[in-house]
Amino acid sequence: MPSLETLAPALHTDRLILRGHRAEDFDASAAMWADPDVVALISGKPSTKEQSWTRLLSYSGHWLHLGFGFWVVECKKTATFLGEVGFADRRRNTLPNLDGTPEAGWVFKTDAHGQGYATEAVTRMLEWADERLEYNQTSCIFDPEHSGSIKVAEKAGFSNKVLGTYGALETLFMWRTRKVG
Repeated sequence: MPSLETLAPALHTDRLILRGHRAEDFDASAAMWADPDVVALISGKPSTKEQSWTRLLSYSGHWLHLGFGFWVVECKKTATFLGEVGFADRRRNTLPNLDGTPEAGWVFKTDAHGQGYATEAVTRMLEWADERLEYNQTSCIFDPEHSGSIKVAEKAGFSNKVLGTYGALETLFMWRTRKVG
């Protein structure tokens, strides 16, 4: 049986390792998703352990069925869990519709905020996507008040800001065109 680590390629930056999730990452991931400060501008509600477990399993499904998914972001020096970055196809009820476009996402523990980890990890995953994925565009969505993630997206090359909706919520949509060659 293939492990997620064999499905998700390990990516490296100067300070970080992006690698596939392991079952033993569950506690760190669940703690991050349960932190009210982390989720304040994502869902607004801390995740239960059940929701975090389902999320972890969906990461595996993305890699297995779509050839992309989420990575654990780990500090290269200390092997500390910092957060998660990657791509998903969540078939969300959005306007504009994102079906068929990998949606980039990232989330980091509170004590990892403000250190440039998100920009570093997102830039690396997009380099991987440009080399490996056949999609012309990737997208990302945010609460319009999530200035930190919007800055990361802009630094990583996302633009074309459009206000739309996700369910009943006003949502900011951004896109990035694939860089070839």
